Amino acid sequence: MPEEARDISEYRGMWLFTMFDLPVTTKKARKRYAAFRKELAREGFMMLQYSVYARYFGSIERSEPCRRRVSGMIPPGGHVRLMMVTDHQFGKMEVYHGEKEGEPEKPPQQIALF
Repeated sequence: MPEEARDISEYRGMWLFTMFDLPVTTKKARKRYAAFRKELAREGFMMLQYSVYARYFGSIERSEPCRRRVSGMIPPGGHVRLMMVTDHQFGKMEVYHGEKEGEPEKPPQQIALF
């Protein structure tokens, strides 16, 4: 891919973060918590840390339907934040596993159909 095209895609590609705190004080609340996490996985999100999930989209416009679905499935009493960052910003994330530095996740390989 030419350098110019890669730079454009780094700013067009977006990562949608879902960060949440959900009640787990009752059996029903724990089931809702588990169902919410399963739905995020079905939507294509990957877990970065407990209660922090992210999914890559080719553009902000492509993220809109998913953002609406996630906001519609928030359990009662849940505190959820959705945040978008560009692929370029995401790539500048510092990742540590203990004392060792790691790499941020890469966008999934996608086939563009026109």
